[in-house]
Amino acid sequence: MTVGYKTYTCPVGRECGGCEWLSVPYEIQLRRKHEGLVALYEPFGVSVDPVIGMDEPVCYRAKIQSPFVRGRRGRPHFGMYERRSHNLIEARECLVEYPEGRRILETIANLAWDYHIAPYNEFTGRGLLRHAVIRVGHATGEVMVTLVVNRKEFPHKKAFVADLRDEHPEIATVVFNVNTRRTNAVLGPLSMTAYGQGWIEDEVCGCTFRIPSSAFCQTNPVQTEVLYDKAIELAHLGKDDVVLDAYCGIGTIGIIAARRSGCALVGIESVHDAVEIAYENARINRVKNAEFIEGDAGEVLARSEGAPSVVFMDPPRGGSSEQFLRCLLDAAPERIVYISCNPETQVRDLTVLADRYRIKRVVPVDMFPHTKHCETIAMLSRGC
Repeated sequence: MTVGYKTYTCPVGRECGGCEWLSVPYEIQLRRKHEGLVALYEPFGVSVDPVIGMDEPVCYRAKIQSPFVRGRRGRPHFGMYERRSHNLIEARECLVEYPEGRRILETIANLAWDYHIAPYNEFTGRGLLRHAVIRVGHATGEVMVTLVVNRKEFPHKKAFVADLRDEHPEIATVVFNVNTRRTNAVLGPLSMTAYGQGWIEDEVCGCTFRIPSSAFCQTNPVQTEVLYDKAIELAHLGKDDVVLDAYCGIGTIGIIAARRSGCALVGIESVHDAVEIAYENARINRVKNAEFIEGDAGEVLARSEGAPSVVFMDPPRGGSSEQFLRCLLDAAPERIVYISCNPETQVRDLTVLADRYRIKRVVPVDMFPHTKHCETIAMLSRGC
């Protein structure tokens, strides 16, 4: 251990599969990530900025989730999966999560025992309670609880929800998500709101967003603002720009950019519910010159008329599709800001774009302290 370098400890850190770098001093974590990224982007001849870390890399996860399994005498247990397995480690505290999340999980487990709600068994497919997913509004303090269950019918649902809210009055909404599939995927296709609106509100970069239970939203709200501020800064937007926000989700970065610059905004998202929420989020934030299109990003761009001047793209971990990249080259925007949670697939995609675009800057943001993962922003411009 280097003197003066801060380390963090966790009672289940050795067994848990979440924070594989927890024993490494945080300053060294950032250095390791930077060194790996420098090597990864070396073929492009671009310098990589130092990784933007957190002042205090604890209690940063606003999304908390846990499976439930049958414990001693049938009592529901919750926690984390052991590294490289589905063996559950009981954990009532987590160094990187918002503390209230684990307390709510414990109440859910106790209520399930009281109401004779059996936890799900992934080997037999029996049992009712599979997972709980908790989302905490960083700025608002609102809490959304999603209970993932194995069938629509849930005994004593109203009483269960009322008892949960009595214990945790900060809960603004409770959603039951039905997942009957034998799969590792947490959420199923059907959600039913049992209390509240089915969404919570939170603030990001001065804008207010409604976040439903099924929507993707960054898990580290502090670093999300750092990420979005930097990405919008690199885009150099003006009011005459037309911005395409590919893979836009509920519209977060595009709406923030449009509100700041006055630019026109077009968002593309494949999930129908997310498109509807994106329109609502634009209305809440008084962004009037915005359109959101449901569909595959590549297919929508291929049939679009008119070319954007700036493109934001933030694809899933698997990266962008070949079709989207080809259509992006045909559209020839002046600038592309590519945000990625997987630098390896980002580099693959940048190789396609590098024939016509210059990669001017790569900015890493540490969204996931104590893990090997890092988010990167690549800024590309056409020509020189």
